[in-house]
Order: sequence, then C-alpha cells, then structure tokens
Amino acid sequence: MPLDVMWKYVSSLGLVEALTFISFGSVCLFYGWRVFKILVTIIFGLLGLFLGIWANDQLIGGNVIWLSLICTVFFAVLSIPFMRWGVTLLGALSGGILTAGVWLAAGLPEQYVWAGGLVGFIAGGMISFIVFKIAVILFTSLGGSTLTVVGILAILYRYILAGKSAEFEDFVFANQWFLPVLLLVPMGLGLFLQNKFSKADQSWPT
Repeated sequence: MPLDVMWKYVSSLGLVEALTFISFGSVCLFYGWRVFKILVTIIFGLLGLFLGIWANDQLIGGNVIWLSLICTVFFAVLSIPFMRWGVTLLGALSGGILTAGVWLAAGLPEQYVWAGGLVGFIAGGMISFIVFKIAVILFTSLGGSTLTVVGILAILYRYILAGKSAEFEDFVFANQWFLPVLLLVPMGLGLFLQNKFSKADQSWPT
C-alpha cells in the first residue's frame, strides 16, 4: 500500500538524509517553477536508471553499472527536447496522487484509492496539457511537499520521538488520513506561493 511504501523510507532515513530531504524539498516547494527543467531532467534520469537496472536483471544479466549509466544518460538527454510532454506527464501523475490523497484523507475505502487517483490523473493530464504553468507548479509542489514531509517525519520518528516511535507508527497506520493531510497541506501552500511568486517574475508567463 502507498502508506507502507512511504513509511519504509521514513523509518530508514538518517539525520543527514532527512535534513537534505527537507532542504531540497523546501526549494522545490516554493521555487520549483524556477528550477523545473533541472527537476524534470533529474526525474527522467532516475527513470532511466531504474529501467536500466530492471533490464539488466530481467533481460541480460551481467554488469548493471554500464547499462544503468547508458539508460540514465539517454533518458536525461531525451527529456530536454520533450520537456513539455515530460512536464505534462508529471502534472498528470501529480493530479492522480493529489486526488488519491484526498480520497484517503476523507476516510474512503483504501482498496479503491486507485479510482480517486485515476480521476485526478485524467483531470491533471488534461489541465497540464492546456496550461503548462499549472503542470509545473503542480508537480514541483507535490515533490517538494513529499520530500519535506518525509524528512520531518524521519526526524520525529528516529530522534525526537525515539522513545515512543512504536506508538507514533501505530498512530500513523491507525489513522489513514494523517499522512495524506500532512502531504496536502504543504502542497497547497506551495501551489499558492509558487503561483504568487511566478506572477511577480516578468520572465515567467502569467
């Protein structure tokens, strides 16, 4: 389940990694519209890395490093001429994650969360294709919110609430609205502030 996957990263992060997540996530959350091209290139590079590892394991075997590096460079370079399509895809995915989070936060059945995510994916894709700016702000706000929240939760879980980590984990999984709300609140703040900041930038289309 999505909550299990997220909590796996929360419980495994060290202090340095958590602070890095918070720092990088804050930049994406509030100023992602300025660095979105770099973010898209990095994301597609990571996609190529994972595909290279998968291809090595499933198809050929052998040295995973060279195949992974080739796929990483290929996808990173490929994202440059297809930047708009990449942003549209990320905007659609962000829309799906957003509505899936709302679904969980509302206490609806978790086994049907895919239905809420599908609605957001379609709507987010359509809106992102029509209005490029919305796609940029949407996916950078979601990414920034996710990194920041994961970093904060890791510090709470492993350091501040170290003596009560088990109780904290039980609370998180007993209340399925908790993590989605934690993600949606900073994301909403990022959407508002990025829209405001980008309007003040003369080089960015309004």
